[in-house]
Amino acid sequence: LITAADQVSQGDLYVQVPLGKKQDGDLGALGETFNKMTAELRSQRNKLVEAAEQMDSRRRFTEAMLAGVSAGVIGIDFSGGVTLMNRSAELLLGEREENLLGKPLRETAPEFAPLLDQALGRAQRLVQGQVTILRGGRERNLNVRFTTETSAADEHGYVVTIDDITELVSAQRTSAWADVG
Repeated sequence: LITAADQVSQGDLYVQVPLGKKQDGDLGALGETFNKMTAELRSQRNKLVEAAEQMDSRRRFTEAMLAGVSAGVIGIDFSGGVTLMNRSAELLLGEREENLLGKPLRETAPEFAPLLDQALGRAQRLVQGQVTILRGGRERNLNVRFTTETSAADEHGYVVTIDDITELVSAQRTSAWADVG
């Protein structure tokens, strides 16, 4: 039993204590309980490994999906800190994801602050508006949407989607000036 317990402490959950006869009394019962315990530990570990593999698979799928989306996507936590962003968001904000993770979106993109305040202060699932930003010497018009996660928890996060509508706004201005002239 001592040798088997040492093996379990080193990670071997397949060790079993040989069971004696029914006359072994308490020692036999102890061996039987030990074997049940290792079987349960083995089962729980297998379930944890399976759950971790499933989460990893979902994470890879989500990353691949976000990489293929033309809109910028930013995940923020309940306090407004950046938790993830896709490549399109990096390009629009002119900053790499690793430089922004954990930082408040309000500092990263101060132009988003009024919409962020609305999103954090409302029970609505969606807050949206247009924002103008200046990055790399270029002005861009963005349509920004804050959508809350569907969660019963008070401390839920948000998904921020950003569409660059600069060309659309420019075309509208050109059309309006053509109508004036």
